[in-house]
Amino acid sequence: MSGTNSPEAVKKLLENMQSDLRALSLECKKKFPPVKEAAESGIIKVKTIAARNTEILAALKENSSEVVQPFLMGCGTKEPKITQLCLAAIQRLMSHEVVSETAAGNIINMLWQLMENSLEELKLLQTVLVLLTTNTVVHDEALSKAIVLCFRLHFTKDNITNNTAAATVRQVVTVVFERMVAEDERHRDILEQPVLQANSNRRSVSTLKPCAKDAYMLFQDLCQLVNADAPYWLVGMTEMTRTFGLELLESVLNDFPQVFLQHQEFSFLLKERVCPLVIKLFSPNIKFRQGSSTSSSPAPVEKPYFPICMRLLRVVSVLIKQFYSLLVTECEIFLSLLVKFLDADKPQWLRAVAVESIHRLCVQPQLLRSFCQSYDMKQHSTKVFRDIVNALGSFIQSLFLVPPTGSPATTNQAGNNNSGGPVSAPANSGMVGIGGGVTLLPAFEYRGTWIPILTITVQGSAKATYLEMLDKVEPPTIPEGYAMSVAFHCLLDLVRGITSMIEGELGEVETECQTTTEGASSPTQSSEQQDLQSTSDQMDKEIVSRAVWEEMVNACWCGLLAALSLLLDASTDEAATENILKAELTMAALCGRLGLVTSRDAFITAICKGSLPPHYALTVLNTTTAATLSNKSYSIQGQSVMMISPSSESHQQVVAVGQPLAVQPQGTVMLTSKNIQCMRTLLNLAHCHGAVLGTSWQLVLATLQHLVWILGLKPSSGGALKPGRAVEGPSTVLTTAVMTDLPVISNILSRLFESSQYLDDVSLHHLINALCSLSLEAMDMAYGNNKEPSLFAVAKLLETGLVNMHRIEILWRPLTGHLLEVCQHPNSRMREWGAEALTSLIKAGLTFNHDPPLSQNQRLQLLLLNPLKEMSNINHPDIRLKQLECVLQILQSQGDSLGPGWPLVLGVMGAIRNDQGESLIRTAFQCLQLVVTDFLPTMPCTCLQIVVDVAGSFGLHNQELNISLTSIGLLWNISDYFFQRGETIEKELNKEEAAQQKQAEEKGVVLNRPFHPAPPFDCLWLCLYAKLGELCVDPRPAVRKSAGQTLFSTIGAHGTLLQHSTWHTVIWKVLFHLLDRVRESSTTADKEKIESGGGNILIHHSRDTAEKQWAETWVLTLAGVARIFNTRRYLLQPLGDFSRAWDVLLDHIQSAALSKNNEVSLAALKSFQEILQIVSPVRDSDKPETLPVVNVPVPVLIGSISGPGLSRPFVRTDSIGERLGRYSSSETPIVTDELEDLNLWWAAWNTWYRIGSESTKPPITFDKLTFIPSQPFLTALIQIFPALYQHIKTGFNMDDLQKLGVILHSAVSVPISSDASPFILPSYTEAVLTSLQEAVLTALDVLQKTLRVPLSLKYSCPSESTWKLAVSSLLKVLSIGLPVARQHASSGKFDSMWPELANTFEDFLFTKSIPPDNLSIQEFQRNESIDVEVVQLISTEILPYANFIPKEFVGQIMTMLNKGSIHSQSSSFTEAEIDIRLREEFSKMCFETLLQFSFSSKVTTPQEGYISRMALSVLLKRSQDVLHRYIEDERLSGKCPLPRQQVTEIIFVLKAVSTLIDSLKKTQPENVDGNTWAQVIALYPTLVECITCSSSEVCSALKEALVPFKDFMQPPASKVQNGES
Repeated sequence: MSGTNSPEAVKKLLENMQSDLRALSLECKKKFPPVKEAAESGIIKVKTIAARNTEILAALKENSSEVVQPFLMGCGTKEPKITQLCLAAIQRLMSHEVVSETAAGNIINMLWQLMENSLEELKLLQTVLVLLTTNTVVHDEALSKAIVLCFRLHFTKDNITNNTAAATVRQVVTVVFERMVAEDERHRDILEQPVLQANSNRRSVSTLKPCAKDAYMLFQDLCQLVNADAPYWLVGMTEMTRTFGLELLESVLNDFPQVFLQHQEFSFLLKERVCPLVIKLFSPNIKFRQGSSTSSSPAPVEKPYFPICMRLLRVVSVLIKQFYSLLVTECEIFLSLLVKFLDADKPQWLRAVAVESIHRLCVQPQLLRSFCQSYDMKQHSTKVFRDIVNALGSFIQSLFLVPPTGSPATTNQAGNNNSGGPVSAPANSGMVGIGGGVTLLPAFEYRGTWIPILTITVQGSAKATYLEMLDKVEPPTIPEGYAMSVAFHCLLDLVRGITSMIEGELGEVETECQTTTEGASSPTQSSEQQDLQSTSDQMDKEIVSRAVWEEMVNACWCGLLAALSLLLDASTDEAATENILKAELTMAALCGRLGLVTSRDAFITAICKGSLPPHYALTVLNTTTAATLSNKSYSIQGQSVMMISPSSESHQQVVAVGQPLAVQPQGTVMLTSKNIQCMRTLLNLAHCHGAVLGTSWQLVLATLQHLVWILGLKPSSGGALKPGRAVEGPSTVLTTAVMTDLPVISNILSRLFESSQYLDDVSLHHLINALCSLSLEAMDMAYGNNKEPSLFAVAKLLETGLVNMHRIEILWRPLTGHLLEVCQHPNSRMREWGAEALTSLIKAGLTFNHDPPLSQNQRLQLLLLNPLKEMSNINHPDIRLKQLECVLQILQSQGDSLGPGWPLVLGVMGAIRNDQGESLIRTAFQCLQLVVTDFLPTMPCTCLQIVVDVAGSFGLHNQELNISLTSIGLLWNISDYFFQRGETIEKELNKEEAAQQKQAEEKGVVLNRPFHPAPPFDCLWLCLYAKLGELCVDPRPAVRKSAGQTLFSTIGAHGTLLQHSTWHTVIWKVLFHLLDRVRESSTTADKEKIESGGGNILIHHSRDTAEKQWAETWVLTLAGVARIFNTRRYLLQPLGDFSRAWDVLLDHIQSAALSKNNEVSLAALKSFQEILQIVSPVRDSDKPETLPVVNVPVPVLIGSISGPGLSRPFVRTDSIGERLGRYSSSETPIVTDELEDLNLWWAAWNTWYRIGSESTKPPITFDKLTFIPSQPFLTALIQIFPALYQHIKTGFNMDDLQKLGVILHSAVSVPISSDASPFILPSYTEAVLTSLQEAVLTALDVLQKTLRVPLSLKYSCPSESTWKLAVSSLLKVLSIGLPVARQHASSGKFDSMWPELANTFEDFLFTKSIPPDNLSIQEFQRNESIDVEVVQLISTEILPYANFIPKEFVGQIMTMLNKGSIHSQSSSFTEAEIDIRLREEFSKMCFETLLQFSFSSKVTTPQEGYISRMALSVLLKRSQDVLHRYIEDERLSGKCPLPRQQVTEIIFVLKAVSTLIDSLKKTQPENVDGNTWAQVIALYPTLVECITCSSSEVCSALKEALVPFKDFMQPPASKVQNGES
């Protein structure tokens, strides 16, 4: 008021007052003299006040009664002009606050009179207003009078006055309360004495201050008035309306809540007066039932009155909003009333305003929270909050179900919506639009009820329409859809409010938790797990809050869900649908955060159901607690399977048609755009709130799986889903709208699983479990049919695994465990994806950059590789192929860093079984080859043994021979690697061994590994040998052969690396074990003939039975073992049980030699020879102290056998030389050496004797199959003796000689089997280690000299066997020696030999001694056969090589043959025997040999020509002689027939002649000597003479011999002279 206090203003006021008083006196001069006088005295009064006082205004106020008096008198004149002037003056005084309390009272009385006279009503009101607003001097009765004055003016007939008065009353009421507030402000600092008990006497307001008292009285009377009772304070009220009273009450309550909350007197008024009043006034609305006939009730029911009802609701809204805490019980009643007003039998307008009121509550979440705390959470109270929500739900439902009745206007209300659409759309309008060009309003449609959605308010604010219609008296008409739209918004705002409030508080609690306790548990876990001390009070707070939150959600979710799912079903508007879905989604998320599983699942189910076509058979959804409101029934018409629903689907655009995911899909299903919208919400839910989904992941994923299936999305690499064509039939039809959406959906789907990396571990486990159980269902569905399975779950498991690699440990077991089950599924597509997912995860896991890296986290690496190993238990080849491909890729990418994972990887290769098909074995083998070629150096040495085992197992696979053979090659490569890296491997293995030994001791167990106690490196070798040993007895000959060669080569090449003691194991466990098995298999092998070797391979007759094939193996094995005994004797002999080993070996040689197979028995002797040619170890005396490594005499083989890549010899620290030094140093006295040696030789002699006696013993019974030892066998046997004899001659006694004799005799008596060509003996070159030629030379010389004596003696020998032995020895030597002698003929070394040899032949074949008379014919024939053998030798070994042999020798031989071919008869036979006694066979052989070499069509050297000429002349001469002698004998014998052999001879000669002439003709003319022709022609006369012979056989032969001579018959040629004939 600074404006009114300034000196200028005061001056002006004084001037104005004086002028006002002058004007008044002027006006009243004539009519009202008293007034005039008063005015004039007033002027003087004012002047004197102004003159006397400095504080003019205060003085004025003091004297205000007198100052005002003239004006009051003026008003009393009731003259309008004067009255107006006075009122204006009074107002001026008031505005300067110079009116005292008494003056004010006088003014009010004056105004009252004016009012009663109905004068200047508006001015009166103005004056009252100014009086009351400018200052607080008016109190109590004066105030009440002023207020009554205004009320009375409000009820005048004049409209303007009426309204102005109403406004003034409102303002005055406000002013009264404002004064009270101001008064409280002033006294706030002074502490008041708290009033202990509200004063029950409502008249007693003694405790209140003045302004408060006025306010109290005013409010109390307002209640009285509304209640139609007499006021206590507002004396003089004449009339009052309820509506106005209610409005005033509402404004006071609304504007000054603190008055009621701070002062108990006022709160008492609220409780005792206002609430009962409101409840009383509500009664007509409560009792009223629409459509109920009045007659039924005894008293007429008062009809609800819109203005009052609406105002009551407003009051109630304020009461609830502002004084809820004071009026808990009363509010409970009000809220229950509100809920009742929503009933379907209430008038439409009542329901509309009730819904608006409820909407006002719904936008105040804190208020709702209080309801919940005060009612729902109290034991015996009404569940108000729950009832409100449920009422809204029922309200919405009733709007759909009950056609709106009530105000008659509603029926044509449809005209208000610009679509003139029908109120209920016909049920079959199931197409996309209702009609051409009609724009559809957003609306809900359900069961034919169509309700438009009106935009009524901005979200979150409750702007009411009908609650504001204060001017209406008649109930308004409510447009269709209005109530529904408000109710819809109530729900949305309710959800929005509650969720944001609770989530905000939850957030605060969580942040507090995190700040107070580090590493607080996740929001869904109960908070007890935190540190109680630090947070106990906060915890209590949180527990309380949590209880409220849970109660709120529990109270409202059922109703919300029922209403929202119904609306979702009915919505035809995308925006509305979006809002509903958003509400369901936020509720689901909230329930999830609070851990309320049932409600969470119910909301999620609702969204899921919305995503799927109606009635879609998805068990997950049907079993849950979803409160479904509608059970629609569908009919399937024809083939198209159009779902015609009586519900709102008719307005939905169908965007996709696809196959349902079921075991037996029936027809197709349709997806509408709303389904897709729901699906997106579902994706959104899973994406943003995955952490709180818990077990309901199952619902979400199951639904997504079905949708993905219907939309035809198929998994592609990495598990992402891409649109793919449906496999079965053209059932999937997608509109372009959805086609463009698909990539987006598939993208969101992938992102959803990518975001799983942000979930906490528990949620992630929920997700994995859900995917697994989903996958199990898909697996069940795919059983027993080969239809396309649903791969959604498997693909998504893969995706989830890939993005969670950083914490793969926590989900690896459940994830891979399930995928392994998928891999075993009978449906191939399902399996394939299971394997794809599993292998991708393993590969990704190994390549992922873990922290710490895998190399430092072996446990994790083994964990990752373990499923790969587990896959080996699955028998499906396609899975195993995937597994092996994975191994191959791992090797190629991670091979260097597998480390401890090697045993698992190798195990996978080794787990391939024989029956698993060639391609699998081949792939696995490819992996193994890669390992052996590239990765042996990088793997831990402890794994090398596994490599050996695996390689060995591939050798045993019989699917593919090449693989077996190659794997043997790999074993050789591995052995090479061991050899090269020996020292490092040995070190590492010893280290490992020590560690294991320590562990074993700690645990108190015995360390168990194969070939213990050998050192670990030796064990590795032994494993290798053992593996090769197994392969040596494989059923396939090729494998056996290859393995045998490899085994003996490796032992030969690398055996020196072994510790000395290990040789014991090699001999007994490897070699002898192998020999035993081979011997057993060979003796039991099948003798059936094998037709072909598989395919078109022909088998050589020497290998065409299993027995023969095993024989080869036996030969190889025995030879190999013998060679090792021979070359490693210096290592084996000191072993201690060498003699026992020697005996075992001899036993094997003996059983082989006695086997009924020539090949084996011969080879056994060969091995026998080999081990007997052993040089006994060097004596101490001859040997230097330590032998240099290289000069070791025996192991020559190391150089020759060693495989590729052995560039440097591997020298062990204790070299062979040192070992030799060590073993045969002073420890061993010489005697034992010799003694042991002798024992060995005698053991050998015994074996030799047993072999000899057994093999040559004649069988007891003869049949076709009797086995006869071959000649080479016997020969070899006999040849062993001399070497043996050298060593045992010292102890050789008569018994032994007799044994020898018996054997030699029996050997000679063994018959020769017809098919054995006895001299084709293998050359024993490999057994000879010195210069071969020297040995042969010496042997020949010595043997010839030695043998010539018995040979020439022949029959004169002391024992027949002597010369037979001699001849057989000679033949043996010659068969070896002659090729050598021939080669070196030019060198002159053998010059002395040739004549010696010729003489030997001569002496033997034409012996001077006479055979004994008692010689049986059989014996004779047998002897003759020996002669024949000698001739055969000549024909095969000497004559073909005549040009390499001295001429004299050849000549001698020719003469000898000539001599032999002329029968030399013996005179001592009787005539009967003579034909046998003549050596017919022998002669024939000689003759044939002559003939064979008599000419040659292929003369290449003059030398050859010479030999053939020489042979021819001998032959022709011989023919002449025979013919002559024959003619002689024929003539002499007369009638007697000639001896048989002579006839044979002549026939033979004649045949020879004809053959000869034939041959000569065929030969090149220049090759035939002129002499030869002459000799041939000279035969002619002799032949002619034979014609007379009597034998018909001779005649026919003669005829043949004569015929060819015709070619010699030619006319004599005339002499040629000077070149002319």
